[in-house]
Amino acid sequence: MSVDVSEKRAQFDRDGYAIHEDVLDAGLVAEASAHVDWLVKKHPELRPENLVHTLVAKDPFWVRLISDERLLDIAEEYLGPNIALFASHYISKPPEDGQPVLWHQDGSYWPLEPMEVVTLWLAVDDSLPENGCMRVVPGTQGMELHEMKPSTDTPNVLNSQIDPELVDEERAVDIVLKAGGVSVHHPNIVHGSNPNTFAIYRRLRGLLVSLGSARFCCGVKGSRALMSICRGRVMWKGSIWRFAGVRRGCRWDVGGVVGSSRQCPFEQVD
Repeated sequence: MSVDVSEKRAQFDRDGYAIHEDVLDAGLVAEASAHVDWLVKKHPELRPENLVHTLVAKDPFWVRLISDERLLDIAEEYLGPNIALFASHYISKPPEDGQPVLWHQDGSYWPLEPMEVVTLWLAVDDSLPENGCMRVVPGTQGMELHEMKPSTDTPNVLNSQIDPELVDEERAVDIVLKAGGVSVHHPNIVHGSNPNTFAIYRRLRGLLVSLGSARFCCGVKGSRALMSICRGRVMWKGSIWRFAGVRRGCRWDVGGVVGSSRQCPFEQVD
């Protein structure tokens, strides 16, 4: 393990999050940006903060993006070599109108056992306090998971939040990232984000990718249709399955930009 990776893992263990700068190249980030714009136009009935996995589960560009080796290399540092995806979500906050994400713990939404999971946030735009970047309360990864309470008094992305009495907002820190950077956070850490208050047209767009150690898959309820093996092997329904390699050749077209995608086939081992 390199010194840089070791330091990031030490920060994650201490604070519940870590930041990885300059992970994806500008070209792929531009393609992701075009993909978000395409989805927003395709689904005008949805808030742009709610481009959830059901819209993209079979989308070839999305499959290519979430299976990028650079993202999986980061996930492997925290999960080990056997990695499965079970949730993903684009968030696009328009200026002035971009909704907040109220304080919450990811793990409270997930019936997983064991809870061997991390979430990666890929910044598609620069993530800044002014456009509603993610905020975390360092050290709260040691807190037990609490039930999320419905909250609709103020429009917000999740329509729920943790009990505000449990959140010490004075300790919160902003996760500032340049486009192409990635943050990693623990499923128990308390986090959220403010609305996008930029009056000029400066969006905040990013991709949340929730990845788990393959051991958790038998505990997933309601997410198996999305569950994809991204790397290594997984035990599922009594059999061992493995990632079968990357196939090229599927074509995608986003906003007139055409490129080749990668798919994530998997095969039964026994």
